[in-house]
Amino acid sequence: MLRTSALRLSRRGLASAARPAVKPANPRFSSGPCAKRPGYKLENLADAPLGRSHRAKVGKAKLGAAITQTRELLAPVGLPDDYHIGIVPGSDTGAVEMAMWSLLGPKPVTVVHFESFGSDWYTDVTKQLKLDNVTNLKGDYGELPPISQVDWDGDVIFTANGTTSGVRVPANVAIPDARAGLTICDATSAVFAQNLPWEKLDVITFSWQKCLGGEGAHGMLILSPRAVERLESYTPPWPMPKLFRMTKAGKLSAGIFKGETINTPSMLATEDYLDALGWAKSLGGYSALVARSDANLGVIEALVDKSPWLEFLSGPDAAVRSNTSVCLSVTDMDADQVKAMAALLEKEGVALDIGAYRSAPPGFRIWCGPTVEASDLAALMPWIEWAHAEVKAP
Repeated sequence: MLRTSALRLSRRGLASAARPAVKPANPRFSSGPCAKRPGYKLENLADAPLGRSHRAKVGKAKLGAAITQTRELLAPVGLPDDYHIGIVPGSDTGAVEMAMWSLLGPKPVTVVHFESFGSDWYTDVTKQLKLDNVTNLKGDYGELPPISQVDWDGDVIFTANGTTSGVRVPANVAIPDARAGLTICDATSAVFAQNLPWEKLDVITFSWQKCLGGEGAHGMLILSPRAVERLESYTPPWPMPKLFRMTKAGKLSAGIFKGETINTPSMLATEDYLDALGWAKSLGGYSALVARSDANLGVIEALVDKSPWLEFLSGPDAAVRSNTSVCLSVTDMDADQVKAMAALLEKEGVALDIGAYRSAPPGFRIWCGPTVEASDLAALMPWIEWAHAEVKAP
């Protein structure tokens, strides 16, 4: 009995002795809203035209600059020149809903989903729009469904990166050039961190608060000429809310794609996005952002490689592993123990908001997008080992 007690004390002592000395300079690893860019200061937003109308010359100029500078980052990596970029309400969710309500109906639809938000799109297509000819291509958390089964002659909705599952669709996904349907891609935690098959995507959506760490509430909607042709040739049979309307008298409302937003945007959030775009440009552009995210993922991969109790939720296939919302499973603990680890890390001030998404399997979700510093992740890894030992100690 005394020997057992001494062993327990010894194990606790070893865990305490291994307590790391260095903490991340920034413990914010939330998957949305995400960490602000390195060096961020509120003073950088001093040029925001607060109290001015977004329809005034200065407001239009700021919103137009947000669109122009977005294009400047995306064009070098393949976004075609004839794609339209617009700012829309409701973050990425609003952008996806606008696309679905405006474009779906004339063709069969396949919804490829493998995490919570993609499942929401399937629910909306079947329960709200009540479309009949819908294929449900679903994968469990951590599992990419068989995209090879998709019929691209129908309309296809898919998530580029599963923010809640840590799974991404590879950039070389086989989307045919001669497809008859539209591809609608929810890319909110992929744009600015992952390479995408831009010219094969007809609708691309994302939000400001993900990979560039901008403020919330605003979404980006990118349309190909094929998507515009559908908008101008098809009128949905259901009532269209004002916030979703992208045409007028049968023609594209081009102002949306020049900074003339449907509703009132935040000029402060717009200035914040412009600041993030400027930072991205200063690094070297889109490819530099991808490199930062890949390097961040590499830090976590090194820990997983040496820890038999830690695995990627996406499994061993690196091709489908997210480099932004990295999801991990602790294989030798139950849900309560994993939550205890997360609580301990938050109490120590080394990792905030890294618990798995509420409907996902128990584990961790660590944001590794380009605004996160690799040095902060490197400092966090020993703390994860320490927390594991602390919670496992008998």
